[in-house]
Amino acid sequence: MATCDVCGNEYANSFTVTQWAVTGTFDSFECAIHAMAPRCAHCRCAVIGHGIESAGVVHCCEHCARHAAA
Repeated sequence: MATCDVCGNEYANSFTVTQWAVTGTFDSFECAIHAMAPRCAHCRCAVIGHGIESAGVVHCCEHCARHAAA
């Protein structure tokens, strides 16, 4: 049984996610997203879809990208 890096829950069906050089152990996708998803540079929500990247900055949607550029 492994322990979730985010919530500390011990869970028999935990899993690991590796992103570049960072690996984490999680008990749910919710915890994995909380720990590893990029954040929108404008509204700070977790970008779990495609998002929009411009000049190395990630936004969750076109709306936030436009507001950040203004």
